[in-house]
Amino acid sequence: MSDEIRSAAVLGAGVMGAAISAHLANAGIPNLLLDMKPKDLSDREAAAGATLDHPAVANRFAAMGLERAKKSKPASFFSRRGAALVQVGNFDDDMDKLAGVDWVIEAVVENLDIKRSLYERVGKHLGPNAVISSNTSGLSAAALSDCLPAELRSRFLVTHFFNPPRYLHLLELVRGPETDAKVYERLARFGEDRLGKGIVHAKDTPNFIANRIGTYGLVHAVRLMIEDGYTITEVDKLTGKAIGRPKSATFRTADLVGLDTLIHVAANMYENLPDDPERELFQPPEFVQQMAERKWLGEKTGQGFYKKERGADGKSQILRLDPSLMEYVEQGKVALPSLELAKNIEDLGDRLKTLVSAPDRGGNFLWKNLSATLCYAADRIPEISDDIVNVDRALRWGFGWEMGPFEVWDAIGVEASCKRLRDEGRTVPKLAEQVLAADGAFYCSGRRNDGSASVGTGNGAGNGSGTLYFDLSTTGYQPVPKSEKVLELSDLKSRGTLLDSPDATLIDLGDGVACLEFHTKMNTIGPGVIQMIEKSLDFVESDDAWKGLVIGNEGDNFCVGANLLLVLTELDDENYDDVDWMVRKFQDVNQKIRFSQRPVVVAPFGLTLGGGCEIVLAADKICASAETYIGLVELGAGIIPAGGGCKEHVKRIHERAPEGVGVDLFPYVRKAFETIGMAKVATSAVEAQELDHLRETDNVVMNRDHLIWEAKRAVLAMDAAGYEPGRPRRDIRVVGEPGLAALRAGIHNMHAGGYLTDYETILGDKLAWVLCGGEVAAGSRVDEQYLLDLEREAFMTLCEDGRTLQRMEHILKTGKPLRN
Repeated sequence: MSDEIRSAAVLGAGVMGAAISAHLANAGIPNLLLDMKPKDLSDREAAAGATLDHPAVANRFAAMGLERAKKSKPASFFSRRGAALVQVGNFDDDMDKLAGVDWVIEAVVENLDIKRSLYERVGKHLGPNAVISSNTSGLSAAALSDCLPAELRSRFLVTHFFNPPRYLHLLELVRGPETDAKVYERLARFGEDRLGKGIVHAKDTPNFIANRIGTYGLVHAVRLMIEDGYTITEVDKLTGKAIGRPKSATFRTADLVGLDTLIHVAANMYENLPDDPERELFQPPEFVQQMAERKWLGEKTGQGFYKKERGADGKSQILRLDPSLMEYVEQGKVALPSLELAKNIEDLGDRLKTLVSAPDRGGNFLWKNLSATLCYAADRIPEISDDIVNVDRALRWGFGWEMGPFEVWDAIGVEASCKRLRDEGRTVPKLAEQVLAADGAFYCSGRRNDGSASVGTGNGAGNGSGTLYFDLSTTGYQPVPKSEKVLELSDLKSRGTLLDSPDATLIDLGDGVACLEFHTKMNTIGPGVIQMIEKSLDFVESDDAWKGLVIGNEGDNFCVGANLLLVLTELDDENYDDVDWMVRKFQDVNQKIRFSQRPVVVAPFGLTLGGGCEIVLAADKICASAETYIGLVELGAGIIPAGGGCKEHVKRIHERAPEGVGVDLFPYVRKAFETIGMAKVATSAVEAQELDHLRETDNVVMNRDHLIWEAKRAVLAMDAAGYEPGRPRRDIRVVGEPGLAALRAGIHNMHAGGYLTDYETILGDKLAWVLCGGEVAAGSRVDEQYLLDLEREAFMTLCEDGRTLQRMEHILKTGKPLRN
């Protein structure tokens, strides 16, 4: 059997099916998207004289699903071009095409009979090595597969994606009774490497892992709200960011998912878990049943637990449901001392510990809800999973929790919380008792000299950075399993570092490759980071044992740009020479990256803005996470890029455009002007290639957990190929005065039409001046330093304008550009 999956088909073009199809396309996998064939013509089709067999009619449902995915927000596709890899069809006319695909994913409605009926039609069309799977969110793999022929049952499993599939890391895999181990491993590898997923191995129990525990926590919060008299707003304030959960918290999440979906998930557990001691909790409260009857299902019907409407003043307002009245009322202010106190605690573990021990209403709610969820999760092992790691990963990756339940338990203290449970007359789960008898924590960081576990409260289960976990089967500590492609900087740093500073650290990745990690707030760039880049480059160049450097980190975002507060402070004090020096140093260090004697690979992810983008532009090679949101956004702060970003775009235009008489560079310059002038931020690494922030030859890494490993591998490959350092270009063609005149004419027209303010006109003029190479003759050739000097001159001129200070202050306060 070939291990490679080169093509796929998705059966069912609903919200999930179309989004899965889009993500397969993101991974470069051509796929069929099939749905039912309509039984009736629409009014438009009838008016056009179409028949049911016309392809546009026959494939209508699949085409509608594809269009929905193309227009979805957040975007399902990395780029609009990806939709070309999806071919629509229908179940009646296109089943024979399944013979040519390697993987068939069923994603039709959550109804066992409908799914089984479809499998009976599909089975005879599949190739001898094709895998078939279901995207069910909780139906039994055994019940789904027993209608298949014996040779297909060995190639069947559940592959449960979470919505939206592009963004949620989790892919739950569930074996059927006869699933072949090689088939299972084939899908696990493909899911991790090509689709970028975090694989969780679940048992064939109702709703598997994430939905089982996550739904329990949600329905428990709803019951607790009713019993103890909390409001919907209070519960959402308590169960969101404050405890390391998504901002949508409990009820906003319910509105996004859809109340009907949540009721279905809970009903599946109620019907199929007769022995679950918490079974009655999955029965919806009376007010929730009324909401369902009234079609108050959430965002899909315009109202749910919340409702958006215009107030008497004409302004939009969001009301909350009062369950006792079944009416929408103003949300009101939430006054909970524990939440106010928690705002000042940055570390999530410390914050959780403080919140659950707080004596106010907030602390009481969180203790009751969290402790119940933790106990429920502990009692579900080994029923739903053989280990705690898969449970924690499922909740982190599928529900967006920063800590899984067992990581939370370590954070609040296993011993203290178990004592509190006993004091309240509640039963301590057997698993927790066993942990207490061992070393008192679910995760630990290593072994002591006597061979016992060294307890740690790190939240490392997500990627395995907690070195050991408590294993129920051995009642001891075992290494947290992780892929060889996961290089954890936090783990490597614990063994020692090469260079250290308050702003950055140089780490040994092994095999002669070092990694520079920023750790300023939001990884902003200031003098300390610039100095560490310089020192790190000198370090790897000083010894032939070093083969190259990776610049990457494990933060929430790669780098959001320069430390604007620092720049603003200097400008406010009119220390223009100091600002000029900082700009020169940043330009110099980016050029040092370009001309390094060792290969430098940058590994961006998440927000990569301003100066962060300029570091990326300077590197020999990029290994970018697919979810890299990169752009030169300086114009929003009232300045232009001055760390080499403009220069690099001009240089790349020269390199991309062919030499010769009559070659028009202006369309390329205009595109760069629009990209930088409008502060466009790519919504993916693929779109970043389209915006020329990344090269077509740069690597796009689907799984962010593999990013540092892939970057290290790129360094080693460049070294093995005989790395040649970059050389300064002195022959860069620029469009000069004719191009500048054309851009200035456009800027003038935009200003005259009221589309640009006076200051935006000045900004646009300075940007055009730099990108065109100044006021020189068309076709002039300039060197890199000339362009850098133009950048810096334009930047400093703008810095001396008081309106720049206003814009910087505004963006620091609000996060939004000021139009002045």
